[in-house]
Amino acid sequence: MTKNTAASPAAAAEPRWLRGGELTAWMSMARVLSRLLPALERELERDADLNWMEYHVLAMLSEQERHTNRMSVLAERANSSLSRLSHVVRRLEHQGFVRREPDPDDGRYTLAILTPEGYGKLVASAPAHVEAVRRMVLDPLDPGELESLVPVFDRIYAAVDEADRGR
Repeated sequence: MTKNTAASPAAAAEPRWLRGGELTAWMSMARVLSRLLPALERELERDADLNWMEYHVLAMLSEQERHTNRMSVLAERANSSLSRLSHVVRRLEHQGFVRREPDPDDGRYTLAILTPEGYGKLVASAPAHVEAVRRMVLDPLDPGELESLVPVFDRIYAAVDEADRGR
């Protein structure tokens, strides 16, 4: 019996290891990713008694016509599963900030609707959140640095989006 010496395709390709500036840039980005959202969420919970996802659901609904959106569309915009979004909206419903209704145009869908109380909560919560975003993200940057980040983040987002579609 002979041993099969042909390597599998995965084993044949040498990993594209991160080197030098690539590793430095990735580690810097990883530090930011691991700390920024938790820091912003702590501030939201302290200042507004809302978590990150709850705040963003309220904000996304506030931007829609009639403060209304289909749950499925809202889940996509929030980069969330419909199941996770349903849990978030249920918590917001219990607080009186959102209500759900069948979509009158197509009963197969459910609408999430921002209530006046929910809009008031968002308006009251936004100043502290915006100040935290300014303090942690915007203020440390020069205007030119800030402008240069937009296309960089857009390209990274597009690559992540493409990878997600391919799974």
